[in-house]
Amino acid sequence: MNHILVVDDEAEIRASLEEILREEGYGVASAATAAEALVLLDDAPYDVVLLDIWLPDRDGLDVLGDIHGQGAETRPEVVIISGHGTIETAVKATKLGAYDFLEKPLSLDRTLIVLKNAVEARRMRTENLEFKRQFNVGSVLTGESVPVKALRQQIRLMAPTNGRVLIYGESGTGKELIARAIHAESLRRDQIFVELNCAAIPEAHIEAELFGYRHGAQPGGLPEQRGTLERADGGTLFLDEVGDMSLKTQSKVLSALDDQQFTPVGGTQPIRVDVRLIASTNKDLEEEIAKGNFREDLFYRLNVVPFFVPPLRERKQDIPPLTREFLAEFGRQYGRPRMEIAEEALEALAQYHWPGNVRELKNVIERMLILNPRTLRIERKHLPPLTHKAGTRSTEEFSTLQQARDAYEREYILKKIEEARNNVSRAAELLGLERSHLYRKMKTLGISVRE
Repeated sequence: MNHILVVDDEAEIRASLEEILREEGYGVASAATAAEALVLLDDAPYDVVLLDIWLPDRDGLDVLGDIHGQGAETRPEVVIISGHGTIETAVKATKLGAYDFLEKPLSLDRTLIVLKNAVEARRMRTENLEFKRQFNVGSVLTGESVPVKALRQQIRLMAPTNGRVLIYGESGTGKELIARAIHAESLRRDQIFVELNCAAIPEAHIEAELFGYRHGAQPGGLPEQRGTLERADGGTLFLDEVGDMSLKTQSKVLSALDDQQFTPVGGTQPIRVDVRLIASTNKDLEEEIAKGNFREDLFYRLNVVPFFVPPLRERKQDIPPLTREFLAEFGRQYGRPRMEIAEEALEALAQYHWPGNVRELKNVIERMLILNPRTLRIERKHLPPLTHKAGTRSTEEFSTLQQARDAYEREYILKKIEEARNNVSRAAELLGLERSHLYRKMKTLGISVRE
């Protein structure tokens, strides 16, 4: 549950907001003065503070300064509310660190969407901080193959610059990890890292996700949403699978890159941002340009610093350390911290061609632990059939045609779900199936996915 602190000297406003926010599923506390609010903030963590400017004991902007002076990991997002707001006040509040500014009388729809976005912004900030605490390039890029060593060196060399990066690689090779590694080693490491998966978002929604939208832009929807470009201001924006963008969206991205500003969907005022852009693709963009599917001018804007992530089949000496790392990770998760693997099993894994790359290897390791709940040592017999003969199956494994058909169908569906990053709607599109039909198939074949 997310927790909201309402700070306002008007009892009716406090009571009304408490009732509404509790109905929306928030935990809510309130204070009538700055002193009461600061005591509550010392006693318990809050995700968002709704803070009135006019308080009987202090100016709300002074209180905002106190809150923003707290540690980045613990401080809440602050949304200023005022019945006497001016543009000058709103600008000042934003410079002092306020997430947003709401005028009284409060619009219920706008208040709820601002709170939702503020909660999400705080979650992403704390996740980024936690990631940075645990992160170093060596631990994320597991392996000692020549390509991995070269990637580590390239990251350390290029990350401190502000150059745009385009990461090439097949699905499942770890392009997102490379992007996060670049951000963590960059001069923006203390700012936010925001990811947008262009392949997983329906074409009709991607512009709103990227640029945000303003009142009236979404019929029947909420009045406003900040886009990923605006949320990434000051930090890094990672456009995953940028080759799946439509030409119309590419044109707007190109304009935003040139001017470092954009206009939200349905908006009239441009927003200026300072964002480092990292993009990735599993496509040959030069080939897509020749087909007319990708803008040549956008390609040259993105391709300032190219990174190439090799497929797992081209760095097979990294399979043993990756396997042991995943065994340790899932062993801890499933209560088996001392997992081992036989050399014969490692050799079999190394012979398989891994079309799904590192993501497929990780999923295979987790699947083995789930299907063998009492096993502390992985033997060759525990490996899934797909790894037994370097990616080919023996007909002796199946007693009926239906068993063979189900096995192949299950693996193919799993591969497409992995490509879609567990987004079942996107996987259904890749398979050419209705979402409901895919769910029925998954249930029949015993496939469970956490979206």
